[in-house]
Amino acid sequence: MDALSTLLHEIRPRGASFEQRTLHAPWPVEMSTDAPLMLVTLLSGHGALRSKEAEGTALGAGDVVLLKGGGFEFAAPGESGGTPAVSLSGTFAVPSTLCFRVLDGLPDVMVVRAASVSQVVEMVSVEMRDRRPGRQAVLDNLLSLLFVTALREWLDRPGSSVPRWYRAQTDPVIGCALARIHEEPEVPWRVEDLARLAGVSRATFARRFSEMVGEPPMVYLACWRTCLAADRLEQSDETLDAIARRVGYADGDALSVAFKRIRGVRPAEHRAAALALAEPALVKTSPA
Repeated sequence: MDALSTLLHEIRPRGASFEQRTLHAPWPVEMSTDAPLMLVTLLSGHGALRSKEAEGTALGAGDVVLLKGGGFEFAAPGESGGTPAVSLSGTFAVPSTLCFRVLDGLPDVMVVRAASVSQVVEMVSVEMRDRRPGRQAVLDNLLSLLFVTALREWLDRPGSSVPRWYRAQTDPVIGCALARIHEEPEVPWRVEDLARLAGVSRATFARRFSEMVGEPPMVYLACWRTCLAADRLEQSDETLDAIARRVGYADGDALSVAFKRIRGVRPAEHRAAALALAEPALVKTSPA
């Protein structure tokens, strides 16, 4: 599995917050969310997105906007009584620490034009008109597909301010080594091992890696490993020693030292905080 697939694997739409709106000119509709990520697309008509980051961005049918939380206004142009626009929105849960490695490096507003995502938007439009059983499950999965398709198109667009590691994946010198770090974090990698994979000297590899990724190879590796460990602490009941071996540390003590240095808290504290955040949701969904 490539790095982007790994990082986005657990991003899922929350069906309860899936919403379709009809936008009547000239009155704007306010949309806001406390979710870390929102997707909005126009199923028909035209509109304009207004926010602090994208004042007056024009949108047409099939265009997709990815927003990193916050609030904004959506408005249909023209005079009162004209043909309304129809928007579809959904918010996404981001339970994975790894997912935030993607989101943290992205702007707050990303616009992807219809030509790049037209097939998926059309599938969503067709399903919106269908009232068969299972509709919500299908729409949730289509929304996931639309999100990943739109984000990938935006990341690959020339000039996009993408995270440095994303561009580095296709670098002829370090791309292969970066992929092995992502796929096999449990291997006791050394800079010379990674340089050998790249077919260059240790010095050349270390210099090129720092230039492309923005940090030395071993620093990046440690951050990747502790992100993986953070996810396992949140999502499993594995022991610290088991998690440590899974992500490339000799034992729980070694992981704890690295985790504290990089993330500022000990693994036990991170797990306790994640459990505390999950408890209100569990109470809310429990039967009366």
